Amino acid sequence: MKTIRRIKAVQKILECVRGNRRIAFVPTMGAFHEGHLSLMRKAKHRGDFVVVSLFVNPLQFSPGEDLDIYPRNLNSDKKKGEEMGVDILWIPSAKELFPSPYQTFIQVEKLSQRWEGESRPGHFKGVATIVSKLLQVVSPDYLYLGQKDYQQVRVIQKMVRDLHFKTTVRLVSTIRETDGLAMSSRNGRLSSADRKAAPILYRALQVARKMIRQGERKSQVILEATAALIRSEPRVRIDYMAFCDPETLEPIKHLEKRIVFLAAVKIGAVRLIDNIILKLPGQSQKQNKMH
Repeated sequence: MKTIRRIKAVQKILECVRGNRRIAFVPTMGAFHEGHLSLMRKAKHRGDFVVVSLFVNPLQFSPGEDLDIYPRNLNSDKKKGEEMGVDILWIPSAKELFPSPYQTFIQVEKLSQRWEGESRPGHFKGVATIVSKLLQVVSPDYLYLGQKDYQQVRVIQKMVRDLHFKTTVRLVSTIRETDGLAMSSRNGRLSSADRKAAPILYRALQVARKMIRQGERKSQVILEATAALIRSEPRVRIDYMAFCDPETLEPIKHLEKRIVFLAAVKIGAVRLIDNIILKLPGQSQKQNKMH
């Protein structure tokens, strides 16, 4: 694995690779856990040349969020990347990515307005801007993203289509702890008591799944039941919970076909998100792949 910081150095290597091997790209903010590693593993399993970027992007943090205390562990990340067979670990600098005076931003309009977009103003503008810049440098054949950040995946997918990036977005299932909690770099900031409370979010998603399998089709009925479960844990505060169309992310009142259940909660000072994609009985399984 080569650890590289400069943009031109990354591009020079990829010029030699392109045409001979497919290039797979995994953008990250570091503090690698099994969720990150699953993306790298999927990419490497296909025999691709794997590029992983590591950059804590200040543009996607709103004022007062956890930018300054976001987990960072470069030595551990390098070791894990090496073990996964990553070919390039790219650690760009903010100074090179955002040359002063920086004035260019990307905004995916409608998909960014609800849910995370409403709770974290400017977040998706920062996400779309940094990912577009990373894609411009790497120009990968495949972009690997995790399902945990589902709205983010949809925003990036829409941006890729609208701006004609020549890359295929591949969605990889959420990796969970043994108690169901979705793996996240922020989980390490949970206190012992908060960590014990955190799986209530996953249990709520499973209650929704069970109610749908039992025939419930009114989203409000399921939302009330799942919200009541989460509120039974006093350490957890609900930000939002919604059944949405998996493409548009518009809320759905009567459930049919394929849906995504999005949820966000706050536990202490830590904000956690999760989701499940559900297909109603009788629907064929859609491949876990996005173009």
